[in-house]
Amino acid sequence: MDGRAWTGRELANFAHVSPSTASSHLQRLVNGELLTVLAQGRNRYYRIATPYIAHALESLMSLAPSRAPRHPAERRIARDLAAARFCYDHLAGRLGVQLTDALVARGAIMFSDAAGMLTQDGVALFGRLDITLPDRRGRRVVCRPCLDWSERRPHLAGLAGAALGRAALERRWVERKRSSRALTITRDGAIALAQLFGVDLTPSSEE
Repeated sequence: MDGRAWTGRELANFAHVSPSTASSHLQRLVNGELLTVLAQGRNRYYRIATPYIAHALESLMSLAPSRAPRHPAERRIARDLAAARFCYDHLAGRLGVQLTDALVARGAIMFSDAAGMLTQDGVALFGRLDITLPDRRGRRVVCRPCLDWSERRPHLAGLAGAALGRAALERRWVERKRSSRALTITRDGAIALAQLFGVDLTPSSEE
């Protein structure tokens, strides 16, 4: 769900299962076209097949009953994911939802039920921020809401959400936490987000 590809052994370690158990499950997911696999040298790397599958997973997680983490490590992970994370290739958690709210308030995007639209003001805003929207190819839409499982409100997905997420990484507004899809909001990122979008988020520093 962080948009990256991982080896079967890495995924087995994350899930605390044996490599053979992970291999069996991964093959079923590949056969079901939920994952794709890339062979590189002696390694096989697995990733979610399409953004639509990631969207479906995020939506299913929003239906899961709330459960308070029992252990300190679980509580920290849950707190980190709720603050800021990647939902495949776009920003989610409080960060993603607050950015989306700011874009809606500015008239840059419009949401209605499961559909969304990047307005002319939104195209102009992305242009001023030098955030390049990729060519629209294939079935993926430019803008759509994705229900956030931790905030229970929509964040921005689609090509526009992916472009914003990519810019946040490239400009070091956020940094990936190791072996997680959670993100750290940098000090420079907090300043930029406040100045550009009016989003008031303090850095989620581990210092």
